[in-house]
Amino acid sequence: MPVAIRGKGPFTDFYNRLVKAGKPPMAAIGALMHKYLRVIYGVLKSGKPFDPQMLLTTR
Repeated sequence: MPVAIRGKGPFTDFYNRLVKAGKPPMAAIGALMHKYLRVIYGVLKSGKPFDPQMLLTTR
């Protein structure tokens, strides 16, 4: 997980947003891992390649 926290991209933005909102860093990492799992499952289920723009859209 350190790469996702230190790097740049939508996952880093998600982590930083949670920490700025007052979540403890370990709770933010747990939420980030959950998000990774949902994205991986979605990619495997749909058969489509990963699209970072899809992370920005909400239901």
